[in-house]
Amino acid sequence: MNVVVGIAGGIAAYKAVGVVRALVLAGHDVHVVPTEAALRFVGRPTLEAISRNPVHVDLYEGVAEVRHVAIGQAADLIVIAPATANTIAKLAAGLADDLLGNTVLASEAPLVVAPAMHTEMWRNAATQANIQTLVDRGVTVVGPAVGQLTGADSGPGRMEEPEVIVESALAAYGAHAAQGGHGAPGSGLAGDLQGRRVVVSAGGTREPLDPVRFLGNRSSGKQGVAIADAARSRGAEVVLIAANLEIADPHGCDIRKVSTTLELREAVLDTARGADLVVMAAAVADFRPATVSEGKIKKQPGDEGLTLELVRNPDILAELGHAPHDGTLLVGFAAETEADPERLIELGRAKRAAKGADLLVVNRVGWTEGFASDENRASVIGVDGEVVTELHGSKVSVAHGILDVVVSRWDDRFADPAATTPTATDTTTDADSASEDDTTR
Repeated sequence: MNVVVGIAGGIAAYKAVGVVRALVLAGHDVHVVPTEAALRFVGRPTLEAISRNPVHVDLYEGVAEVRHVAIGQAADLIVIAPATANTIAKLAAGLADDLLGNTVLASEAPLVVAPAMHTEMWRNAATQANIQTLVDRGVTVVGPAVGQLTGADSGPGRMEEPEVIVESALAAYGAHAAQGGHGAPGSGLAGDLQGRRVVVSAGGTREPLDPVRFLGNRSSGKQGVAIADAARSRGAEVVLIAANLEIADPHGCDIRKVSTTLELREAVLDTARGADLVVMAAAVADFRPATVSEGKIKKQPGDEGLTLELVRNPDILAELGHAPHDGTLLVGFAAETEADPERLIELGRAKRAAKGADLLVVNRVGWTEGFASDENRASVIGVDGEVVTELHGSKVSVAHGILDVVVSRWDDRFADPAATTPTATDTTTDADSASEDDTTR
């Protein structure tokens, strides 16, 4: 997701570094747009190093590329932290006398502001009127918190902590996307998962060889985390089974940390009971070492190689799919390296049948696509083998697209008394297609 972080000129600007860092670690492409005053508090080199992108301030730089509107047009989400009383007033009035103001006006992305100022400024009638104006326009206001301010005074006006701002910003994006907002594929309604219990597995399992080595895969967990976060933003109670995530944990989820396939199985079976939706997005290893060395495996003089004996891991998705799961919608994932689009879909259909999943998301992975990237391209396959939808975009938008399918299918599935859980006879003879290894991102 393309996120613009605006920084206004207040002492709380130093905390904006934490906001930028959290968004970057969550896998987003972050572009910082500070005001001139903000650079008096936090230096440009710091912001560029943390965001990993150039930082622009001057309204008249990059005229040939129309930068003063291009940044806003490309944004999926805009977060202003801190938002001073002056910046809030300018936003309410629609002023665009600097790059940040132009960026906001040129964007249709959701806007999130985190006020920071002294208590008297926050309570001032002008500031309160400006805040109300922004709220009436659909702007998300995060905070301010109550606490120690600059100097000896204390009270409302302290900028919220970075993790709270990031959580609220991503939730605002999720709600915007669910309503079919700019850049969002979804047509669902915000809160359409309210009261639902959702279990999502994410990341990649690791099977230890010894205390320092393991067999693993390249999954970062980005797609699974995006699904968990999207479900939470749409009102669900979310349990995230996290297998060795390489990104920050999402806020607002019940997170269960696991490492191996056996640990993942235990956590999934424990949490899936009574769930409305289970999404198996973790990349689960098919095999594990038959024995695990208590000490580091060392090469010996004359050794020309190492032979490992592997045993098969349980197939968690198939175990869930072929057990009675009335009332629970089961979504599986399949990552394939097949280059031919038609063959890719056929592999997905075979795997869906073999696993007994209600929906299967199949996507192509390779050296430079799928794993660890910020974007994804996937097809969702239903129980009849039909391609329900094709998704392409940021992993956040793909997550909402998957949830849109889930919501659209829920009533049909459970309103039909003849609907039955797939049975063990619904299988395929293609053993390779039934493999669970690399099953997702």
